[in-house]
Amino acid sequence: MTNTRLTTASGIPVADNQNSMSAGARGPLLLQDVHLIEKLQHFNRERIPERVVHAKGSGAYGRFTVTQDITRYTKARLFSAVGKTTETFVRFSTVGGEKGSADTERDPRGFAIRFYTEDGNWDLTGNNTPTFFIKDPIKFPDFIHTQKRCPFSNLKSPQMMFDFWANTPESLHQVTILFSNRGTPDGYRHMDGFGSHTFSLINEAGERVWVKWHFKTQQGIKNLKARDAVRIAGEDPDYAQRDLFQAIESGRFPRWTAYVQVMDDAQRLDWERRTGWDAFDLTKVWPQGEFPRLEVGVLELDRNPDNYHADVEQAAFSPGHVVPGLGFSPDKMLQGRLFAYHDAQLYRVGTNHQYLPVNRPRCPVQHQQRDGAMAVENFGRAQNYQPVDAAGVPDGDHGHGEPGWALNGTSGRFDPRPAADDYTQPGNLFRLLSAEERQDLFDNMAGPLSQVDATLQDRWLGHLAKADPAYAEGVAAALRARSAR
Repeated sequence: MTNTRLTTASGIPVADNQNSMSAGARGPLLLQDVHLIEKLQHFNRERIPERVVHAKGSGAYGRFTVTQDITRYTKARLFSAVGKTTETFVRFSTVGGEKGSADTERDPRGFAIRFYTEDGNWDLTGNNTPTFFIKDPIKFPDFIHTQKRCPFSNLKSPQMMFDFWANTPESLHQVTILFSNRGTPDGYRHMDGFGSHTFSLINEAGERVWVKWHFKTQQGIKNLKARDAVRIAGEDPDYAQRDLFQAIESGRFPRWTAYVQVMDDAQRLDWERRTGWDAFDLTKVWPQGEFPRLEVGVLELDRNPDNYHADVEQAAFSPGHVVPGLGFSPDKMLQGRLFAYHDAQLYRVGTNHQYLPVNRPRCPVQHQQRDGAMAVENFGRAQNYQPVDAAGVPDGDHGHGEPGWALNGTSGRFDPRPAADDYTQPGNLFRLLSAEERQDLFDNMAGPLSQVDATLQDRWLGHLAKADPAYAEGVAAALRARSAR
């Protein structure tokens, strides 16, 4: 029976499928948002056994070395001294393709870094782009469905993709990156990595600053022209995997320089007042002229895993894995990922996936979680509970001890889109491109856009014109050239 009204899987009408419920317009998301939770939980269980996103990946072990002192910003012990090294594992991936897809497809690239610190694992699960397509996690399953296969034809569908983007102006910044040559990087060694979200650093005094993480490749940026990406996809679909593996095996260890952009809360309030942009909005970047990058250290990959499945396939990352001195932010997409990633790993790898070597912390572990599949240690005779201490928690025994941030407002669903500026930053990015890069962008976008209906084409060109009239004119000209062939 067809029902045009959106409901939960239990048939309950959905009041709002566009905005997550939060504690105030800027506050954290609420667990009582059962529609959001149901969507994310079901989305995480849509594929067996490969990852729903980031299915095709490569990985390697290495080390992170601190090169500059940032202890004024963070008490995290992995940054405690210049020269200190921390073991790492990095997994690169394409995002939308299946496990057997080609490495050179037009797609963002995952750039997930695990730091095995003395205080537990820190996972920085980012991409090779500083932004993303959406700003609210309630739309993530919908967005990814448009990047996967049409349920009718089982084919990739430009109509589905541009139907979502043309009705979601906030996606324009990331779509511009995607259809530039940055959408087809030349392997994993020649691209940058970003934490993308706004995170935070906390120092010994309990002071918090907001930060953006950047990893700049020391190999130099290299991208593929669209025709070369298509050719390589047919000749060597494992191109990026082969390049990374062979480089490490031959001793040409890839390296990235790590930086942070730093913004304190007073700067945030001033910047938001002046620009109208939300510092925690994942579709936006912080201008480097105002918030310059500060060097932190160097990431080097120097060892291929002995077994791909054991390490690369079973690696279970989560942005919720942070150590004392690091923290989160009110970024709604980050807040959603804090739940969704760990839930995905529980389903995909198993209840006790942390026991696997690639996921096991390199420090002592003690908790009260027991039993379940693959409980290979299960803590022997150790008790499986901790009583409540009526005297309170002793000083110095507060665990992570992340300070809170102020909340205000009533709970509800808050839509920031009507007042949002989704065009200035994409326009700024477009104007930074050279004439040749602009033409590549026009041609790359015109290909799939030529396969959608005229209504969507007009709507999309209207968004481009708001970013920069030359952007819309260039894509329109590329569309006319294709139709004239």
